[in-house]
Amino acid sequence: MSEASKRSTIYFDPQLHAALRLKAAHSQRSVSDIVNEAVRAALAEDQEDLAAFQQRAAEPTLSYEELLNDLRAHGKL
Repeated sequence: MSEASKRSTIYFDPQLHAALRLKAAHSQRSVSDIVNEAVRAALAEDQEDLAAFQQRAAEPTLSYEELLNDLRAHGKL
């Protein structure tokens, strides 16, 4: 752990905690490393979603009926 690391208390479901400990033992990593990696991945996915929303913000909206008609017209339905 680096000097800049912050300590936090997290309460895990007992089965999840057991699975994390097993994964840590099998991968020779700490539970903290595994949790940090998972949180980073989740936050990165959120960032990708937000970027996609921003890119598509100017797109015109379609009603449900318009969407169905478009899908039928293009052989998707």
